[in-house]
Parts: sequence; C-alpha cells; structure tokens
Amino acid sequence: MLAVADGVVEKLWTEQVRAYDVALVLGAGDLPFDYLEYLSTELGVPCVFVPGNHDQDLGGYTKVRGMWTRGGMPVSWPGPAGAVNADGRVVDVAGLRIAGLGGCLRYREGANQWTEREQARRGRRVCRRAAARRWRDGRGVDVLLTHAPPFGCGDLDDPPHRGFRCLHDVVRRLRPPLLVHGHIHPEYGPRAREGHLGNTLLVNAAYHRVVEIPVP
Repeated sequence: MLAVADGVVEKLWTEQVRAYDVALVLGAGDLPFDYLEYLSTELGVPCVFVPGNHDQDLGGYTKVRGMWTRGGMPVSWPGPAGAVNADGRVVDVAGLRIAGLGGCLRYREGANQWTEREQARRGRRVCRRAAARRWRDGRGVDVLLTHAPPFGCGDLDDPPHRGFRCLHDVVRRLRPPLLVHGHIHPEYGPRAREGHLGNTLLVNAAYHRVVEIPVP
C-alpha cells in the first residue's frame, strides 16, 4: 500500500509514481483531493481515505442510484473522484477490511475536529459496524486508518497535535494488525515513524510510506 498524508510529495505527482508496485492508496488526511485522484489513476488502484482537520467537510453526502445528494438535494461530490471515504465506516477494498476515523482533537472551530467524547462515540459506532461484519463473514479489520494518532503514540503536547485517548480502546476492540495515521509532520521533531500499540503496528504516513500488512 502507498500511504500518504499531510503534504504533497512532488515526485509522486508525476509519472515517477508508476514505479510503485502497490495495490491500494491510503490517504490519512490533509491532502489535495486531486492529488489523491492522480495517485489512484496513475497507479490504476483504488483509493481509501479519511479527512484531516484541514480538509473540506464531507459529512452528510449520500450516493443514491449513482447520484450524490446532501440534505435531500442533488449536489456534486467535492471529494476525490472514485475514492472511498472511510471516515466513520468499515469498508472492504482491494481485499482488505479498513475501518476509518478521520479528524483531530478539537482545538478551534472548523470541520473534521472532535472532542475526545465525540471521537469516542464515533469509535464505538465503527467497532459495532466491524463486529456486525465479522459476525456475518468471520473477518476482522485489517487496517485502522486515522488522521490523528492515539494519545502517547508519537503525538505532541500542544492541543492541535495531541492524539486521541479513545483510539486505545478502538485498537483494543478491533485488534487490527496495522494502524496508519498522519497529522504529525516529520519536521515537528524526532517522532517515531513506527511503533506498536499492543500487537498493532503504528505507521505515520506523513508524507508518504509504502507499507504492508504485518503477518501475525
């Protein structure tokens, strides 16, 4: 998988991206939507993403019989064409089951920001949806895709870049082999690019990483 977040890598926005042999693009937020479209199109693979705190609000959009609506009215989808928004959902793409929780800890007014309580509520809803899927087919979640990291896992002390405590519970309940996040830029200081939360491998996708699902 090619995981990207938080900033455009110029060489990837050229034909050089075709050198990457991947089956999926994962967007962990705060990226131009046309950048995600380009990566998916050039690589010829699907794209799954969650929004970051600097992304447009994509809430309330519903696709009915091929037409996007919001508030019951026909609208144009502002997100990346052809990509799957996994925020608050559990999706099956490219042979993987992916659960998504976008956004960061609320620090000002704006879209895709959540209080700890709000994100915990969203996390519980995702866990219930994953449990229902697992009850039907016996498959668990392969990847938890978030924008912000779990608290204490490579995050920072300032409110905009503090991780979510509730993600610890989400990881405990879903037990995904892999959690991919963004939000913590490398230039913010020496932060772990990889780590573990229990048996889950944590990968910071800023600005791009090629990752594989860990084998238990």
